[in-house]
Amino acid sequence: MTTEQSAATLNAWAVAQRQFDLAAEKLGLDPGMRKVLREPRRELTVHFPVHMDDGTVQVFTGYRVQHNLGRGPAKGGIRYHQDVTLDEVKALAMWMTWKCAVVGIPYGGGKGGVIVDPKKLSMKELEGLSRRYFTEISVLIGPERDIPAPDVNTTPQIMSWFMDTYSMHVGYTVPGVVTGKPISLGGSEGRNEATARGCVYTIVDAAPLVGIDLKKATVAVQGYGNAGAIAAHLMAAEGSTVVAVSDSMGGIHNPAGLDPDKVLSWKKEHGTVVGYPGATEISNEDLLEVQCDILIPAALENQITARNAGRIKAKLIAEAANGPTTPEADEILYNNGVFLIPDILCNAGGVTVSYFEWVQDLNRDHWSEAVVNAKLKEIMDRAFGETVAVSQREKVNMRTAAYLLAVKRVSDTTALRGIYP
Repeated sequence: MTTEQSAATLNAWAVAQRQFDLAAEKLGLDPGMRKVLREPRRELTVHFPVHMDDGTVQVFTGYRVQHNLGRGPAKGGIRYHQDVTLDEVKALAMWMTWKCAVVGIPYGGGKGGVIVDPKKLSMKELEGLSRRYFTEISVLIGPERDIPAPDVNTTPQIMSWFMDTYSMHVGYTVPGVVTGKPISLGGSEGRNEATARGCVYTIVDAAPLVGIDLKKATVAVQGYGNAGAIAAHLMAAEGSTVVAVSDSMGGIHNPAGLDPDKVLSWKKEHGTVVGYPGATEISNEDLLEVQCDILIPAALENQITARNAGRIKAKLIAEAANGPTTPEADEILYNNGVFLIPDILCNAGGVTVSYFEWVQDLNRDHWSEAVVNAKLKEIMDRAFGETVAVSQREKVNMRTAAYLLAVKRVSDTTALRGIYP
């Protein structure tokens, strides 16, 4: 891990707290309430052994953080990544609290992570790690308490192992203990596309406000995983031209346009978008600065900083990733007239459809994809409209507006509930 990477990873919590402080200041929040909402309610660190294929035992470290439970059970993904830190997980848990509040779904924020590079594990080792980790954090987990979901490097298969592990412990099948499961195990139609679809719904809402015609627009996508690749595909379906995409190995650029589906096939075959024929290779940093109308950061946090924000040419930024922009960069972008759809609004489609999945599981029900997408659009359009209204009324950028909306909802609930005992 380079020092720059570790600095970027470690300061996620400072960024999250700073974003909260800005909103708390503007709302004139009571000092006691600020102290409550500024810290997570629970942080669990676990160290657990796993049998490796070579006969050795390795000990891994994992986390589960619950930020706030005022509006409902904790909700949030679990990531497997070699650079996971407690600070990063705390930041992501706090962002989940605001994300659920902004779209008005009855959850608090949670997040989990294991320090591991899953690409180095066999399927058997991955299953052993997943089951043991979930067993260790199960003191906090339950369909009415804390409902994990997929995140970076975790999959529907891993969610299946989590669900099975929990179910074996309680003695009956509990599909509602995790979301992002395969459809055959109680997963929701449309869940796989939900983050990207929600992101694109907000882009469609934002385009007229910044004078962008989507049929003539150019798009760059940083991060060609689930959210990024599907967002590129959906933007192409809107008539836009995707000119650049990247993944962890690097990026590709073609001003005349790329075919998102062919790029995805290339990535599946070669493990990266790099080397795609007919495109120029560019770095992840360069991708952020290419000539385009719409930039979709869909990778990791802290990608747009004070260092490069001034060179971004996009008119509209849609944050499909969590925390891709630092507070300093926010200010630069806002002053340069860039319209930014903040992560807690832009990528809330994932948690919204996770909520739908949970509701379906609790009711032993199953909705069609058309019903799921219609409900998602309604929630995303409403949340976008409410955020724009606050932004215009308070004369603040969209992130601050989303925070004002979310923090007020959470603080109102917390105040009504009071302090127990």
